[in-house]
Amino acid sequence: MLANKRILLIIGGGIAAYKALDLIRELRRAGAEVTPVLTRAAEEFVTPLSVSALAAAKVYRDLFDLTDEAEMGHIELSRSADLIVVAPATADLMAKMAHGLANDLASTLLLATDTPVLIAPSMNVRMWTHPATQRNLATLQQDGIRVVGPDEGEMACGEFGPGRLAEPVAIVAAVQEAFAHGPLAGRHVIVTSGPTNEPIDPVRYIANRSSGAQGTAIAEALAQLGAEVSFVTGPATAPMPKGVNVIPVETAVQMLEAVQKALPADAAVFAAAVADWRVANSSDSKIKKDGSGAFPTLSFAENPDILATVSQMKSGRPALVVGFAAETDDVLAHASAKLARKGCDWILANDVRPETGIMGGAENAVTLITKDGAEGWPRMPKQDVATRLAQAIADNLPPVPAD
Repeated sequence: MLANKRILLIIGGGIAAYKALDLIRELRRAGAEVTPVLTRAAEEFVTPLSVSALAAAKVYRDLFDLTDEAEMGHIELSRSADLIVVAPATADLMAKMAHGLANDLASTLLLATDTPVLIAPSMNVRMWTHPATQRNLATLQQDGIRVVGPDEGEMACGEFGPGRLAEPVAIVAAVQEAFAHGPLAGRHVIVTSGPTNEPIDPVRYIANRSSGAQGTAIAEALAQLGAEVSFVTGPATAPMPKGVNVIPVETAVQMLEAVQKALPADAAVFAAAVADWRVANSSDSKIKKDGSGAFPTLSFAENPDILATVSQMKSGRPALVVGFAAETDDVLAHASAKLARKGCDWILANDVRPETGIMGGAENAVTLITKDGAEGWPRMPKQDVATRLAQAIADNLPPVPAD
C-alpha cells in the first residue's frame, strides 16, 4: 500500500515517543521510506541511534546544522516527502502548528511545507481536554491537517481518559487512507520526462540539455493529489520522483513503447524532450578514426511522434493529453500550431533560449495554451509550475463514471 511513499516522521517529546519505534517498523513493512526528525524533547525518551537504526536513515535534529543546510536545507527537506506524520503530536507541537510558530527544526519544517500533514496527538487527558488544545485542534483541522486518535485509556501518569497515542497499526491505516484520498485518487496519469539518447555507436549518442526536473516535479505533484503515476523517463540528471512507478528508457522508440504499454490512463503529460531524429545507420561497434579527419556520414530517420500518436488515438485515448513546446523563437505561434497539429488538449509553451536558463535550470516560465486561448504563468520554481498544472488537471478531468 505504501510502496515508494516518502514519509517525513516528526517525533514529538512525550512518553509515547517509544511507540514511534514500532511505527517506523510498521511503515517500512508497508513499503514506505521513512525520514525521521527528532525534537529535543523527544531525545529524552528515544535515542537518535535507535530511530536511525529502525528507519535505516539519517535522523534530523537541529535547525542550525550548517552541514544539513548545505546538503538539503529545511525547506527542501519539508518538501521532499509525500506526507508528513507527527507522532506523537504533543500539545506544544500542536500549539506551534496552529499559531505558525517556528523556533526549532520540527516546527520550521511544518511551517515551510505545502505537503499534506497527519498528526497523532498524545498528551495527558487534562491537557487534551483543555480549551486551548481543543481550539488548536479545531484550527488545525480547518487548515486541512488530518488527525488520528487519540485513544482513550490509562495514562503513564495514572489518569484515565482520552489522550493516549493511537496504536502504530492505526496510524499506518490513517497514512494509507491519506494516500487513498485527494482530487486525483483513483486516477492513472502517464508522465514522460527527461531527454532521449539516440545512439550513434555503443559509446556515442545524440541528446539534448533536458535535466528532467520539470517532469519529475509534475509526477510528484500528481502523486501528492492521489494519482497513480506511470513515470516514463529518459536518462535524466534530476533525481527520480518517489511514490510513482518509474519506467526508464533510453530512446524515443522505447519511450513510445513504454507509454503504449502503460495505457489506459485518465491523463497523460508529455514533458520529455524527445529527440526528433535518430541515427538510422548507427553502428554496433565503436566508430574508429580512419586518419582522413572526416567523421563518417550519418543518416537520420524521423522518430515517432509520441504526443501525436496518443492524442490521435481512435479508442482508449486519455481524457486529457498535455504536451510541452520548448521553443527558441515565436514561442506562442509555434506552440499554438503544435497544439492544432498534434491534436492534444493543452500545450505548455516555454522559451528555452540559453539566456533564459530554463533548460536544465530550477525555474520555468510557461504559457498554457488550450483550444479556448492562452494563459501566461509568471516565472516560478519548477515545483510550483508542477503544482499548478497538477491542480488544473484535477479540476478539468471529467468525473469518474459511476459503477
